[in-house]
Amino acid sequence: MVNPRDIIIKPVVSEKSMYSMEENKYTFIVDKRANKIQIKKAIEEIFNVKVEKVRTSMVKGKVKRMGRYEGKTPERKKAIVTLKQGEQIQVFEGL
Repeated sequence: MVNPRDIIIKPVVSEKSMYSMEENKYTFIVDKRANKIQIKKAIEEIFNVKVEKVRTSMVKGKVKRMGRYEGKTPERKKAIVTLKQGEQIQVFEGL
């Protein structure tokens, strides 16, 4: 069994994700190999909430330059988790 804290890497704190929290949607960076069922179980276990829906997308890495050197940011998987009505994740409150 995979540890739920290995599936959920970190929350996404951006202007767009803060506005979507008003609609009970929370955004996380997750492990690339995790599927929607594993993400749902991990969120429910870590934050003790009920998840209604999970949407995932792969975010491609961008090409970045430092002077004449060129590199690439890593690809990552993003999950948008919709909670059931009346549920909240307390960690995000007050941001």
